[in-house]
Amino acid sequence: MRKTSVVVLDIRSAEITAVVGERGVNNTFIIKSKYACPYDGYVEGEFLDVPAFVSAVSDVVKSTLASTNSVKTFYVSVPGEFLKLVNTDKVLTFQAGKKISKSDVSALGALSAPPEENGWRTIRHSCLYYVLSDKRKVIDPVGAVSDSLQGKFCFSKCKEYFITCIMEAFSHFKEVQNISLIPSDFAQSMYLVEPELRDECAVLFDLGYISSTYCVICGNGLLYSESFSVGIGHVVFYLSEEMEIPFEVASTFISTVNLNAKEKLSTMEECVYDGKTYSFSTVTLRDKIREGLDFICETMEECRRNFTGKNLDGKPILLTGEGVKTIRGAVDHMSGRLVKSIEVVSPHVPYYDKPQFSSLFSLLDTALSDVKS
Repeated sequence: MRKTSVVVLDIRSAEITAVVGERGVNNTFIIKSKYACPYDGYVEGEFLDVPAFVSAVSDVVKSTLASTNSVKTFYVSVPGEFLKLVNTDKVLTFQAGKKISKSDVSALGALSAPPEENGWRTIRHSCLYYVLSDKRKVIDPVGAVSDSLQGKFCFSKCKEYFITCIMEAFSHFKEVQNISLIPSDFAQSMYLVEPELRDECAVLFDLGYISSTYCVICGNGLLYSESFSVGIGHVVFYLSEEMEIPFEVASTFISTVNLNAKEKLSTMEECVYDGKTYSFSTVTLRDKIREGLDFICETMEECRRNFTGKNLDGKPILLTGEGVKTIRGAVDHMSGRLVKSIEVVSPHVPYYDKPQFSSLFSLLDTALSDVKS
């Protein structure tokens, strides 16, 4: 029996990756091709250089099409900065107790849809949970007997600006007939976080390069999602500005300094760049890197305060994204700064079980699930 393959385009804040993949054994994946291209990224929901973004997308799409026959659909991730989350809570009532049918569930979903907004398009919705007339919460109400059906829904809306940029990039490839947009925050939440954790609410933080996303997950959807233009690249920029060194030198230092190490005050770090040697006290560099990370922690704490739906004080923060492993000791420092337990999560895939691949494999998992359904 031939396996189903999908083609996905994962858009991160510093790199775009296209993958052709299919489902493997034990819910793993088989990667048939993979192409990546760096680009300038985005800030505050706007691409820094739209032509460069379009060119980067075109490069990876062209390489993918050259290696794969008859690709008609691309599944494209939508970063959090181009998304808006809308939650609704609606109830259907019946004249008497009855078995809930699929059509009842569909009717409730249609009733729950928020109004359309100029500049935004709904690209996905899901129900966090359903509530029956006896107050039981269920994930799938079909077949249950009740005289009412309540649903807590989340709707992901995408900026039309993002859609326009994507369609411009794909306009050169007439063989691609369909673009399916998948919210990255939703895909990662459903793939990386086990259902048992989602049932009681969970917090997921995606630490990117120049953009990060804070999510509160419940059941089969999101209660809250907030993205902001701060990531591990801003720690590099902060170090570069504070120490008056080139950005490339700062990038080297944050990858070599270990925040957990206990060097002597006299220990130095050196970097040779463009024929010049840069030398600084390890302690000084470590303090500046911590200050850069503290700004990210402050933003995370602001997101926690902004969410008022549930008390999250006892919840650990599930951490993922390409920024997690860039600085050694960063997780321990952030945990201490936030006074929170932090657990790193990543795909359960051999050779790709690292947080920098979380977005890609979450997208792949969601795309394969969409095809199956």
